[in-house]
Amino acid sequence: MAETFQSVAGWLTNGARSAQQVDLFMAETCERIAACGVPLCRVGVFVRTLHPSMLGRNFIWRPGEAVKIGAMAHGDELDEEFLLSPLYKVFYGGETVRQRMTNGAASNAPFFADMVAEGATDYIAFPLEMSDGAIHACSWVTRAKDGFSDAHVEGLRSVMPSLTRMIEIFLLRRTAAGLLDNYVGARAGSRILAGQIRRGHTETMNAAIWLSDLRGFTKLSDRLSSETVVNILNAYFDCQVPAILAHGGEVLKFMGDGLLSVFPIADDAEDADLVCRRMLEAAQECRAQIAALSHDTGTETVDGFRFGLALHVGRVLYGNIGGGDRLDFTCIGPAVNLAARIEKIAGSLGRSVVASSLFNTYAGVPLTDLGEFAVAGFSAPQRVYGLPDEASVPKAATQH
Repeated sequence: MAETFQSVAGWLTNGARSAQQVDLFMAETCERIAACGVPLCRVGVFVRTLHPSMLGRNFIWRPGEAVKIGAMAHGDELDEEFLLSPLYKVFYGGETVRQRMTNGAASNAPFFADMVAEGATDYIAFPLEMSDGAIHACSWVTRAKDGFSDAHVEGLRSVMPSLTRMIEIFLLRRTAAGLLDNYVGARAGSRILAGQIRRGHTETMNAAIWLSDLRGFTKLSDRLSSETVVNILNAYFDCQVPAILAHGGEVLKFMGDGLLSVFPIADDAEDADLVCRRMLEAAQECRAQIAALSHDTGTETVDGFRFGLALHVGRVLYGNIGGGDRLDFTCIGPAVNLAARIEKIAGSLGRSVVASSLFNTYAGVPLTDLGEFAVAGFSAPQRVYGLPDEASVPKAATQH
């Protein structure tokens, strides 16, 4: 059965069930519209997102190629290239923009110059008006000698309402997933979206536990402005989070100047040695970056930052905990408690990184035995280990 604009709209209205992933959805939509006789060489969808580091995303389709996904950072909307682009008129004016390039000429927009260089002859961009009033955009480009015909344009217009609704659904899903990733981590976010939302809905898992805090944070908070302290904290966490993620960890929460992260380990602990080695590599990277960190307040340069980090391995309870309608997706258990206690030992020894005996078993590299220490809440003293290249500077510790 030949594809028609009506059948494309019907497929979209019915939920585009044959393409549930956003890139596959876009590819199939473009292929179906091309099968209606529209000579497409490029299609772009541009959506603004609710994300701390991205203003929006773009999805670009070309025949025979995988959909390319890009990002637009906050502040890019002020660049001259964007201000001159057709998308500016679509986003902020809600206009439909048509630009014919059949004579090889275009406006002064750099984007159109690039399209002419690719052989484009016609361009049209439609606003995607969402149910909440937000405006996004989609653009259509052809290399056909005479550009888009009136029938092509009307056909594209006819599928816009159904296409807009489907894009809004994908955008809402992506926004929800992105916000959950940002606030609770990818692993927790996927569980929440999958329906793990009831209080007490938990599971256990093996994990290497990362628990750190910034040394001297209380003094910094006392003598610096709140805005400066926030900026320092952000820079400090930037020294840790990328390394944690790059080595397979997941950040669960920030607690003032503290950070709790887990590196999942298989139930049979088969990969525990690999996970712990990666975690130790991340710890060493973070230590170096924090030592090199400095912050200019405008009146002084604050540097000499140090952090305390405890590394431990154990089984944790992972899930929803809270009261009333306020829940927190986190991990708890004796293993997390021990990591917190060990981190305090790092402070008493003046060390940046300390590890538990169990972590040392899996680390696969020689760590320095720092001795046994009494730990509040635990009946037996705990043996801890440190990095060989870091000396202890005891402050107050009870060694057995």
